[in-house]
Amino acid sequence: MASAEQKKSYAVIKNFRGIDTKANRTAIDKDEFYWLENAMPVGPGNLRITPQSNYINNSSGNAVVFSNNVTYLTSCNISDDYIVAAEANGALQYYDITSNTVGTIVTAGNLSSSGVSATQYQNTDLYIGDPSKGLFDWTGNAFVSVGSIGVIAITNPGGGYTTAPTVTISPPNQAGGDQATAVATITTGVGGVQSIQVTNGGSNFTSVPTVTIGAPQVAGGTQATAAATIQGGNVVAITMQVSGSGYSAIPSVSITGGGGSGATANAVLSSGIVNSITLTNAGSGYTSQPTVTLTGGGGNVTATAIAQVTTFATGTIAIEVTNGGSGYGNQGSFYVTLSGGGYTTPANATAIVTGNVVSKIIMNNPGAGYTSVPTLTIPSYNGGTGANATVILNTNSIVDVASFSGRLWVAAGRNVYASSAVSPTDFTSVSAVSFNMVDSTLHNNIQAIISANNFLYIFGEDSINVFSNLQVTTSGQTVFTNTNVSASIGTKRIYAIFAYFRSILFMNDYGVYALVGSTTTKISDPLDGIFPYIDFSKPITAGQALLNNILCAVFNFYVNGSCPYGFGGNRYIQAVFFDKKWFITYQGAIQYVTSAPIGGKVNLYGTVANALYQLYSNTGTPVSSYIQTALQDMGDPIRTKQALKFGIEATLTAGGQFNATVDSENGASQVYSLTNTSVTWSNNVGTTIPWINNSSAVIGWLQEVGYYLYKSDAAQYGKYLGLTVTSNSAAFVVNTFEFEHELRVRF
Repeated sequence: MASAEQKKSYAVIKNFRGIDTKANRTAIDKDEFYWLENAMPVGPGNLRITPQSNYINNSSGNAVVFSNNVTYLTSCNISDDYIVAAEANGALQYYDITSNTVGTIVTAGNLSSSGVSATQYQNTDLYIGDPSKGLFDWTGNAFVSVGSIGVIAITNPGGGYTTAPTVTISPPNQAGGDQATAVATITTGVGGVQSIQVTNGGSNFTSVPTVTIGAPQVAGGTQATAAATIQGGNVVAITMQVSGSGYSAIPSVSITGGGGSGATANAVLSSGIVNSITLTNAGSGYTSQPTVTLTGGGGNVTATAIAQVTTFATGTIAIEVTNGGSGYGNQGSFYVTLSGGGYTTPANATAIVTGNVVSKIIMNNPGAGYTSVPTLTIPSYNGGTGANATVILNTNSIVDVASFSGRLWVAAGRNVYASSAVSPTDFTSVSAVSFNMVDSTLHNNIQAIISANNFLYIFGEDSINVFSNLQVTTSGQTVFTNTNVSASIGTKRIYAIFAYFRSILFMNDYGVYALVGSTTTKISDPLDGIFPYIDFSKPITAGQALLNNILCAVFNFYVNGSCPYGFGGNRYIQAVFFDKKWFITYQGAIQYVTSAPIGGKVNLYGTVANALYQLYSNTGTPVSSYIQTALQDMGDPIRTKQALKFGIEATLTAGGQFNATVDSENGASQVYSLTNTSVTWSNNVGTTIPWINNSSAVIGWLQEVGYYLYKSDAAQYGKYLGLTVTSNSAAFVVNTFEFEHELRVRF
């Protein structure tokens, strides 16, 4: 008697989810994929093949190629939309998306070969941070060193001013720089004694006479004191010891004792002197010390001043006074000496005297190429002694720049600097910020900063801090809140941090994370199987792209040759994320990527060596896709199944071809080739006969356009069954995977 036919069972996969490499292929959900390359699981029944990248042609029809290999890529909008590339030869170039042209911002050798960062400021400037050469500004026309004026020191306050003089700072020495401006204030009304001028040196002084200054006219004032200096029997100078206060009129000065006679002197009040100079615009483009000129104001003694240029370049020095000493005179200036330090360009500086002490030391030239701290010598001046200062060698490279709360922010070492409230290049005014991250959670230096969602995020290798609530006090100082939001997770992959909706997404060496508010969550569990094969010695970059009208996060990295997934390793791939799903794309040897919002859409651009591409933009070129389903137990994990048939439902825009294997835990079956191509007619000797219409054009005939069911018999046994499908066809949609099988023996 014939046995009854074994009951056939069926399985359908169409509620497509993303890739999952964390679990074994036999353990992932039936709607997940073990590998999903160049196929986007948009939704149920909608697995779309992604377009390939396309090189960009300029307005002349030639491929956009930069002058050297790209080491950093960013986008900005400064009147036009630009893709900006920093290059291995130290050049900086742009691709103007609007005019479809390529231009050079600065030629080779002007920037470092790697480690460059940039941020857009309003839509007027792109500020570029260089790890050794400092801070630069590109306005779309000019490229200049930020080289702003940091400090203006008064070397002689002058006298007799009835109104504030005009301060003029010479133009920057770089074309396109912004000329700095400043205003002076003067002391009027009741003041102290600024200086005493000898009008007659007298004669026959054998010892230092006593100098007596009249009492102040205002009750409660302090009487001024001074000391004389004799030389050759004459009084040659009188130095202020105490300027005093409460003088509304010039006091008398008498010189007595010392064995001589005939010496006379006049006092000069501190009223009518220039007491401060305040920057109103720090300027840019200054690479050397400018000239500061004070004119007008009715002064009978002209005031003088010098300026110091601010630079973030490494190998430069600054000097901070720690002890002003005494006896240096009421005002003046003198050179200090610097020696040693292994410089390429020597630094030099001027000490500023105010009220008998050295109040500050101004760098006339901060030098360049210092490898160690030079030795500082402060000579005696007017008999003054005791001044000490510390030489500070800048070894902190700029690691990142950001625009936040209307200011330019710079991260270097463990320090964060912010420009003043009025100028993006003023880093020394009272509202500017210089903040040292002393938090123990920052185990090393700052790795990156990023502005988004009304916060400034400070990334360490394993920590994240947030600056918020930025305010300016009534005294003009800036205050803000510094909060640690992650004490154990951060990243050093500076080019793989970006804002995505209300989150900050970032990749480190063990995962991809989302920072939402103060909570950091790992979102890359499905990629855990890939991470051991990522080569972190190569660039890790990221951005956003609009795919199938869905905004996706894209992480670009290199997998090594031992990677067992899909088409293998030794190539750059992209891990793409949306709606809690991941899939993989391959867009060629793309090394650096950046996103650019153009015309309401977010496009992703990338570079292969020095050539520029737009990712996911070529819908006509054949695409190699690789789809590997879960190995399903078909509802009964302990019984062997015999695969009988399988099918693939797809929607086509042109002919398509698939290669498929039916897989089990024991391996893959033979390769089944499923084809839907153009119909051809051939004669009995195999020659293709063309179809020609009434316009003499050759016509190609398609079997199917639209929905099509690819199906085949299958020969495979196993407790788990699945499919591996590869194709080189473009622009199709997989709707369903189908299985027919029979249950066989248990265990």
